[in-house]
Amino acid sequence: MQAKKGPLSGLTVVTLEHAIAAPFCTRQLADLGARVIKVERPGVGDFARAYDHRTRGLASHFVWTNRSKESLTLDLKQPQAQEVLGELIAKADVLVQNLAPGAAARMGLSFEALHARHPKLIVCDISGYGADGPYRDKKAYDLLIQSEAAFLSITGTPEEPSKAGNSIADIAAGMYAYTGILSALLQRNISGEGSHVEVSMLEALGEWMGFPMYYAYDGQAAPTRNGAAHATIYPYGPFAAGDGRVVMLGLQNEREWKLFCDKVLRRPELAADPRFDANVRRVEHRAELKQLIEAAFASLTAQDVIARLDQAQIANAAVNQVGDLWTHPQLQARQRFRPIGSPAGELQALLPPATVSSFDPRMDPVPALGEHSAAILHELGRSDADVAALRTQGVI
Repeated sequence: MQAKKGPLSGLTVVTLEHAIAAPFCTRQLADLGARVIKVERPGVGDFARAYDHRTRGLASHFVWTNRSKESLTLDLKQPQAQEVLGELIAKADVLVQNLAPGAAARMGLSFEALHARHPKLIVCDISGYGADGPYRDKKAYDLLIQSEAAFLSITGTPEEPSKAGNSIADIAAGMYAYTGILSALLQRNISGEGSHVEVSMLEALGEWMGFPMYYAYDGQAAPTRNGAAHATIYPYGPFAAGDGRVVMLGLQNEREWKLFCDKVLRRPELAADPRFDANVRRVEHRAELKQLIEAAFASLTAQDVIARLDQAQIANAAVNQVGDLWTHPQLQARQRFRPIGSPAGELQALLPPATVSSFDPRMDPVPALGEHSAAILHELGRSDADVAALRTQGVI
């Protein structure tokens, strides 16, 4: 059956990107059908290509964020490369860049300069701290932004802060860039003009810090670090069963607390215990309550505990390892994986989370460095001899 084209089919995105935030944004545009032309340095490419070799010789970050794109190599320090880029931008709908602060503007790629020549073009700039302010020129890597945005202060154990296990600052920025571009495309349908979309990693992760910021409003104490347990709701987190395995469970309200005491702990009298009869008091006495819960679980296997939790309709989850996701029974039952091509052969990839009935997401190959350079240059009118000359000169 022929695939149903996505809503961005026919649109072209040119991207000067590296690492995670911008590539994550543009991969999602490609998922929706956009043609994404990724401009990379000859011989080196996006430096995320060299982060590791875990995916059959390819870098895990790169495989994740770059499927369904075309790779064009250009040495943008050379005038001929800048000419090619200018021709591409003239035909594009969106330009995305997350180069070093000021680098795009020095190449004449600021929104102001481009808007004068291409009024319908949408320009998206992704940076660590934004286009102005005292932090504008600071280097911004994911861990540094997690630290600057106070994420580390609420994540980890009481003894030691911990970073998130994945690149959440990059992911946050990429998501806001993606939705900002979609908004700008809708706005262009109304006004006929392109927009400037600007996203900073600090502001993106700052938005995700909204709950702790308000919890600490007017100088109040911030949420404490509690490992895998919830900082402000209890019991909500990991608890050991008698077989040494761990069960994750969570209560949200007083009705569930009473059910938990009755059906799971089988100690209904605890529901009215003045130490535990409201969430604020359960949080205050969490150490005592944890001892009581794990004492009740000590004679049970993890599966026994889960059976009781399910019978009481108390939320719970397995504590899985990363590798378990590839064989997760729910993902398998819903057929959420698809094969994609790559320079290392066929790989499995998770479908985009949003399933839309009217179109099929693109699940095309991860490109090799410069794989599409010749084809793109031919589209722009260069001959085989021209392409060979540009390759010899190190332009591509």
